[in-house]
Amino acid sequence: MKQFLLIALVVLSSAFAKAQSSSNQEYIKDNYTKTIHQIEMRDGVKLYTQVYSPKDTTQKYPIMMQRTCYSVRPYGEGKYPSRLGPNELLMKEGYIFVYQDVRGRWMSEGDFDNMRPNIPGNDINNKKDIDESSDTYDTVDWLIKNLPNNNGKVGQWGISYPGFYTAAALPDAHPALVASSPQAPIGDFFFDDFHHMGATLQSYIFAYPVFGHQTEPTTESWYNDKWDKLRAAGSMNDSYAFNMGIGPLKNVTENIYPDNFFWKDVASHPNYDEFWQKRSIIPHLNNVDHAVMTVGGWFDAEDLYGPLNIYKNVERNNPNNKNNTIVMGPWSHGNWAREPGHQMVNHIHFGDSLSTFYHREIETPFFEHHLKGEKNPVLPEAYMFDTGLKQWEKFMQWPPQQDEIVFSFGKNGELLINKKGDKKDSFSYMSDPSKPVPFRSEITPVTFTPRAYMTDDQRHASRRPDVLTFQTGVLTEDMTLAGEIQANLEVILKGITDADFIVKVIDVYPDDLKNEEHTPEHVTLAGYQQLVRAETFRGRFRNDFSKPEPFKEGKKTRVNFPLQDVLHTFKKGHRVMIQIHSTWFPYIDRNPQKYIDNIFEATESDFTTGQVTITGASSISVGDNNGIEKQLPKLKQ
Repeated sequence: MKQFLLIALVVLSSAFAKAQSSSNQEYIKDNYTKTIHQIEMRDGVKLYTQVYSPKDTTQKYPIMMQRTCYSVRPYGEGKYPSRLGPNELLMKEGYIFVYQDVRGRWMSEGDFDNMRPNIPGNDINNKKDIDESSDTYDTVDWLIKNLPNNNGKVGQWGISYPGFYTAAALPDAHPALVASSPQAPIGDFFFDDFHHMGATLQSYIFAYPVFGHQTEPTTESWYNDKWDKLRAAGSMNDSYAFNMGIGPLKNVTENIYPDNFFWKDVASHPNYDEFWQKRSIIPHLNNVDHAVMTVGGWFDAEDLYGPLNIYKNVERNNPNNKNNTIVMGPWSHGNWAREPGHQMVNHIHFGDSLSTFYHREIETPFFEHHLKGEKNPVLPEAYMFDTGLKQWEKFMQWPPQQDEIVFSFGKNGELLINKKGDKKDSFSYMSDPSKPVPFRSEITPVTFTPRAYMTDDQRHASRRPDVLTFQTGVLTEDMTLAGEIQANLEVILKGITDADFIVKVIDVYPDDLKNEEHTPEHVTLAGYQQLVRAETFRGRFRNDFSKPEPFKEGKKTRVNFPLQDVLHTFKKGHRVMIQIHSTWFPYIDRNPQKYIDNIFEATESDFTTGQVTITGASSISVGDNNGIEKQLPKLKQ
């Protein structure tokens, strides 16, 4: 009966969504006029731009703009999208909405460049040095001068890659750009999306055709047939088996993506060299003098580093900017853009109508105030969702000031709270890249990018001998982790000269916990080990991301890295668990564990089993507010 009801709800939800989409489309047709423009940039390249202007011309309107590499479709006169703007409330408040294909994508001219490097300064007389900031500047300048009934103010927003384009326009911005909201923005491709702390995300293998081919202006996708060789590599119903079947990444270069320029870029630049460094927008967030609201999801598997560090660097580098806000909710990638009703991430329910709350109380008032002069919503510095208590919290600074909490490791899997571990203790496991730890508790097909694992049950991992598992006793009172998490490991390798380190912070539910109304039928919440935060780190980069180095067998070595921020209350009756292991497949690629200069060139014979030891001198700390730039290995900025 429960299963029937769930199916019925899904069908009804889908029908409602289609009806809502059709209704919105009629609203747009009735209230907006669509025009198409080829806006010329300073170097002569023309960018395809669609404008939706209110039919009511008795007043002036601000401009809301999104620049994207994912298409501004539908193309053509008389064709309208199912929604305008970041939410339906803003669509009905009256704005001039502008959508633009970035250069080299879809109907725009020019060549596409992944994370096009920023060029400091904005010399409008320089016709050669262009970047995303200059393209945005030139677009805003044209819009202000040529669109009738605009009030001289422009706002911008975008999610994921469009979030990067929004962030890239923060420095050297046009004076008319007064409000920006980078949402799930890519900050640096060596730490977002395709990499995490030096490890390559093999789970992104399906995404490369979208980003790795140049095209002439087109309204048709160029990547559909580019997946043929990938599909031919095996059954895609089981992502773990499929990726194991591919073998070393060298086989991808030779057999699957031999003509994909982005795959070649990734494979030929395994270290954080100049190629990647100059593509980071993080170091360029200076002289930002307009309102910025950065938005992200605590369970965003794709872009968690970006929003946290874009916010922090705008805050750090622009002390006179009093309108810099961060919002982090219980969402996966871009989950806040639509209202699903029940906010679920994988198996876990976080509340109802959370996106509607965000649209009504946060996003709409932000743009209405800065673009129309409406009442100031007086947003806090940080509007953050506590993913344990499942409620919104407001902070006047982020990370918040709080006493440091330190977890250490004891005998028999005991996780110590604010007690030092015995330096003489050691905890070992055998890491075998031919039998890597799965990153999901369930069999999942190959997808475009991973998402659901971010709250997944970790019982499948805690039962493996190649995963170290430590947990506290049952908590007698609530314990909140807020701010930056730092892994401080002391390790010893035997039989191998390289290793990855995955550290997970997990909320262990009580053994007698009942399932909730929205818990999937096949899931048992009693004893559920919910992933709260995790990060992977490629050990070769422990001293310098641009200069990898092997480990010396048998030598104690420090490996320190951040797990990104968190706001999670472990409730009374729960336990805190930490897991440590060295494979996590196919979320990240397999490290051969025999050090070679470029893992993309490793052969099957390079993959080696070895012992990894974590000593009692290791710890995980939360809330020391040291800042990520002090915690990372050497990182040029």
